[in-house]
Amino acid sequence: MAHTKSAMKRMRQNAKRNLRNRSFRSNTKTWIKKLEKSVREKAADVNQILSSCVSVIDKAAAKGVLHPNTAARRKARLYRLVNAAKK
Repeated sequence: MAHTKSAMKRMRQNAKRNLRNRSFRSNTKTWIKKLEKSVREKAADVNQILSSCVSVIDKAAAKGVLHPNTAARRKARLYRLVNAAKK
């Protein structure tokens, strides 16, 4: 447990950031699952879902929730998935 005022404030800040980061990560995973499901079912709106998914990943990377290289890798995998399904 923190004893100093600054340590207590840091704990409060970390708790807030943890909630916000968890929300971003969860939202990212949800969109990826939506995209994978639409690819499996050969849905017509795959490109629209892909663009939304990429946008969510970019926002998470911009906020610092995801490392930029992690975001790039995930986007590349999603593009590869969609392009393989088109063939």
